[in-house]
Amino acid sequence: MSPFILVALFIALALVLQTVKILDEYERGVVFRLGRFKSVRGPGLIILIPFVERMVKVGLRTVTMDIPSQDIITRDNVTLKVNGVVYFRVNVPDKSILRVENYLLATGQIAQTTLRSVIGQFELDEILSSRDKINAKLQTILDEQTEPWGIKVSAVEVKAIDLPLDMQRAMAKQAEAERNKRAKVISAAGELEASVKLAEAAGVLSSQPNAIILRYLDTMKEISQGTGKSTTFFPLPIDFMNKIASKVSK
Repeated sequence: MSPFILVALFIALALVLQTVKILDEYERGVVFRLGRFKSVRGPGLIILIPFVERMVKVGLRTVTMDIPSQDIITRDNVTLKVNGVVYFRVNVPDKSILRVENYLLATGQIAQTTLRSVIGQFELDEILSSRDKINAKLQTILDEQTEPWGIKVSAVEVKAIDLPLDMQRAMAKQAEAERNKRAKVISAAGELEASVKLAEAAGVLSSQPNAIILRYLDTMKEISQGTGKSTTFFPLPIDFMNKIASKVSK
């Protein structure tokens, strides 16, 4: 095969590669003609005019991007380390190429600054207890800021909040104090309920003499069925005990 034919085949192959493009279902091509935006094409087979048109591929799938740990000072002057994750996708392919140089880098940078700004507006207790509220606020702000770039932010999640060691110890002591407080309240409520029941029982026994006798006999039965040791007891008539109690009261 002559060198001329080889050169011709090489040029033909280069023209085919320059002309024919295949895009997957999740891809779109932003086509420029002589440097000017022409159209968005795809998916499937794309035919370009050699040396006149060029194409930039853009993926439409959701991107999961980690937000690196950020040093943040809360509104009540507590220093935290907070990281997160942002989920976004290209919604308008031509804007993601024409409006911003690198939409991945730009979205990551603005996610970091927004995380610091939003977390700094809350106190520590709010950050720990209202994470859903913070996530929703982050998502709203990021979606508004990236909308001109053709980006749709679907969700932002705060992943981890690292507290200083002294703050962790203080929170552990506070939690222990709360548990002790609840235990004392429950114990006091139990004592109150028991005293009310005892008072009701005493009222019933005082109004029903036969009930006292039955309770007395039941107590004797419990004593006799106690431990294996022999137990000796001397039953006394209830009237006898009542006479003694009346004399003592006089």
